[in-house]
Amino acid sequence: QVQLVESGGGLVQPGGSLRLSCAVSVSILSLNVMGWYRQAPGKQRELVATTTRGGVTNYRDSVKGRFTISGDNAKNTVYLQMNSLKPEDTAVYYCNVLDSRYSQYWGQGTPVTVSS
Repeated sequence: QVQLVESGGGLVQPGGSLRLSCAVSVSILSLNVMGWYRQAPGKQRELVATTTRGGVTNYRDSVKGRFTISGDNAKNTVYLQMNSLKPEDTAVYYCNVLDSRYSQYWGQGTPVTVSS
C-alpha cells in the first residue's frame, strides 16, 4: 500500500508561481510512474504531467513550458513546479503513482486557485 500526501496549494495571482509537493510512503525509485492530475469544478479529472522510472516526462499541452514535474529520491517526494499561472489552472491537484506492480494510488488533493 502506497500513501500520498500533497501540499503546497493555495491562492495565487495570475502570473504567479506555486510548487506542489507529494510525499510518498515508499521509495520513489520503486515506482513505475509518478504524476499530477487536476480537476476543476464541474469538469473531469485531467492529466497534467507524468514522469516514468526511465525519466520520460509528459505534459498536457496547456502547461508545457510553464509546469515542471520532478522527484527527490532522498525525500521520496514528487514536485510540480507551476509558473506563469493562469485562472484556468484553478483546480484541485492530485498526486498519482503506479507502483512496481502497476497498482494505482491517489492522494487526497490540494486546491489551487489563481485569481486576482
